[in-house]
Amino acid sequence: MKQLGLSVREDAVGNIFGRWVGSEAELGAVATGSHVDAIPFSGKYDGVVGVLGALEAISVLQRKTLLAWPACVIQVWFPAKKILGVCRFSYVHSLKMCSRLMAGSKELVQSLKRTVDNHNVSFVDAADSAGYKIHPDDLHNVFLNQDAYFAFIELHIEQGPILEKEGIPIGIVTAIAAPASIKVEFEGNGGHAGAVLMPARNDVGLAAAELALAVEKHVLESGSIDTVGTVDVRDVDEKRRNDVIEKVHKSAIDISKIRGVELSEFKIINQDPPALSDKSVINAMEFAAKQLSLEYKLMISRAYHDSLFMARISPMGMIFIPCYKGYSHKPEEYASPEDMANGVQMLALTMAKLSLE
Repeated sequence: MKQLGLSVREDAVGNIFGRWVGSEAELGAVATGSHVDAIPFSGKYDGVVGVLGALEAISVLQRKTLLAWPACVIQVWFPAKKILGVCRFSYVHSLKMCSRLMAGSKELVQSLKRTVDNHNVSFVDAADSAGYKIHPDDLHNVFLNQDAYFAFIELHIEQGPILEKEGIPIGIVTAIAAPASIKVEFEGNGGHAGAVLMPARNDVGLAAAELALAVEKHVLESGSIDTVGTVDVRDVDEKRRNDVIEKVHKSAIDISKIRGVELSEFKIINQDPPALSDKSVINAMEFAAKQLSLEYKLMISRAYHDSLFMARISPMGMIFIPCYKGYSHKPEEYASPEDMANGVQMLALTMAKLSLE
């Protein structure tokens, strides 16, 4: 960022901002960025393409002097040099913790004050060990001003097989599905695997397995291919997703009665609303694709992204590029240099287009 001449700041939880300041710095910025922390033992393209791609897009714009907008912001979540200190909370506690905080989640602020990891280390202590001397009350300072951005665009691998399968180099995201995650706990009685007869067994493992099949059943009955359920339930239609959750809850109650176990907990951990890409950003992305003679596909994102939360404070859009066999969250994750170059050019031209509006 400094090599590109950007002014750089870092907030209380490790978000890094590089700002390209022009003559009217008080105006809202055209922004881009992604995250560099991902799940353990996964690939190296998820998020990182949108971080390094953002820097390269700025470099492109500077070399070609395409950007007339007075300020451009690049946001990077959890720099790699400090990732061991605090990033474990990003997925252990709450998906996309940093962008959720930036978008003004007061609930998350309260929760982080009492959050510990699986080694009983608190979030505040972990942040302190990573070099962030923060007081829990400082977390509110991470919130972004709703007037700070004119638009936000995120470049990302698709994390699915559609673009590669159809031979299309660019996906323009129209909506982002959001998951609802549930914690379910059954309680029963243990017993010897052979000595306790079947009529007297209260096996919670079988109750849990039956509920997992019930999740699949209710998702398939939703009537839409956009409803997905594995360890959570996701959809771009919030009501349809929540209807599935209600059916899952009823199934959990029925299973507990039939199997003679106690449903001791059914708790919704997370139930974010889906997000729609802004029409102005979609139009700018389509303009960029046509200018670059790149075929594109309008598509929804079925994966969770930082853009889901940035949509709460800014007009938002996403650019997808293909990834090998749709692999993600595994070491085989891969995007070709050609596809990444297409994505960077798309991002640069989209930002330039938005800067002139």
